[in-house]
Parts: sequence; structure tokens; C-alpha cells
Amino acid sequence: METKEYIESGILELYVYGSLSETESEEVAKMAKNNPEIHAEIIAIEKSIVALSSSFSPFHSVANFEKIKEKLELKHTEVIQLEPSRNRSQYIGWAAAVLLLVGIGYQYNQLNQITTQVATAEVEKATLEKEFNVLKLKNSAIETSLAVVRDTKNTVVALGGQTVAPESSAKVYWNQETKAVYIDAANLPTPPEGMVYQVWALKLSPLTPTSIGLLENFNVNEQKLFAVNTANEAEAFGITLEPAGGSLTPTMEQLYALGKV
Repeated sequence: METKEYIESGILELYVYGSLSETESEEVAKMAKNNPEIHAEIIAIEKSIVALSSSFSPFHSVANFEKIKEKLELKHTEVIQLEPSRNRSQYIGWAAAVLLLVGIGYQYNQLNQITTQVATAEVEKATLEKEFNVLKLKNSAIETSLAVVRDTKNTVVALGGQTVAPESSAKVYWNQETKAVYIDAANLPTPPEGMVYQVWALKLSPLTPTSIGLLENFNVNEQKLFAVNTANEAEAFGITLEPAGGSLTPTMEQLYALGKV
């Protein structure tokens, strides 16, 4: 604001009459010290007030006072609003708030990273546990296979390929004490979809087939060693290809392997 506008604002009259706040009075005093025109105006206002109070009779003093008051009130509407000074503590407070926000953001980012690492570790742990369980099952299957093959109490019956699949073969491990039967089907072709191999214990005179089980889940059995039902009496074993679920009697046209005890 220019000096002329500042003088005409009415703030100097309020200053002379002591109507300003302490902060505003200090601001005007500072302006007067640095600006000769403002200083001169303040002195002029003081002189005019002294002159008015001494040159008029008491009869006119009230009227003159009202005129001065009216002048001051009209000019008071244009008084400039002095911007409050900013102290150092305010800046420190803002700086602390900014640092706090930065710190919170950093901690939040760190928390997200840790959460992601924990989630990744959990996934890796679950994957390792799954792989371990698979290996454990495979190891168990291998141990079972070795135990069956090495059991000296087992009678091994070789089943040769038949007309429908001459290149096929299989082995039967039959424990005649426990009557347990295992089939080694490693040399049988994978059955078509919707079909399953069925194992038969045979009595030859007269020919009497008895189903002792199905070789189900053929594809997932890596060892191709299947435990089937027990066989109390058998003179031969045969394997036929049957519809899923098996058949009551063997389909001789689909006889894949056959062998005598």
C-alpha cells in the first residue's frame, strides 16, 4: 500500500487516540519511524486535536467532538488489516508435521514390503510342503514295491501277452500265507478312456473266473504296482480290459495277459 493510501486509511487517527491494539500500534510506530510523511502526519493529527480542544468554547466542544468522531468512524472502515506475524514455533510445527507424514509413509511402505515378503514366504512354504508330501508318497510307493518284490513268501506268476496285445505282459505277486495279491502292470498299455483292467483268479477245471479287483487310476500310479483283493485259491490269473466299473464275467476277446500258477 502506498503512503498516501496508508495515511488516508484512518489508522493514524486511531493510533493517536490509542484505539489500536498493541500489535497494530507497534506496526504504526515502526512505519512512522521509517517514513517521514507518516511521522509528519501523526504530528499534524496530534496538533489539530490539541488546537480543537483549546480554541473552541465549551458550548461548541461537544459538536466538534462529534465531528471528529464522525470523521474517525468514516475513515475507520478503510483501516487495513495487518497480517499477523508468523513466529518460529509455527514453522517448526509445520516442519514436524511434514516429517511425521514422511515417516508414516515410509513405515507404511515398509509394512507393505514385509507383508508381501510374508505372503511370498507362505506360498513358498506351502509349495515345499506339497512337494514334500508328493515325494513322501512316492517314497512310500517305492518302499511298498520293493517289499513286495523282495518278499520270499510271495509266489511270482508271470502273465504273458494274448492275441489282442501279444506285446503285453504282467506279474502277479501272491502270498499264499496272507492271500494278499499285488499286480505289476508296468508292461500293460494305458487303457483307453472309459475302460479299466480287471484281474481274475481262475480255476481251470472247470474254468471258473473270480474277479479280485480293478487296476484303477492307472495313469497316476507311477510304479504300476496295484494291490487287489485276496485270492484263497487260484490255478491261474488273467487280466482283461473291461468298461469302467468292471464286469461280472471276463470279456475273453479283451484278454490282455494270462498265466498259470
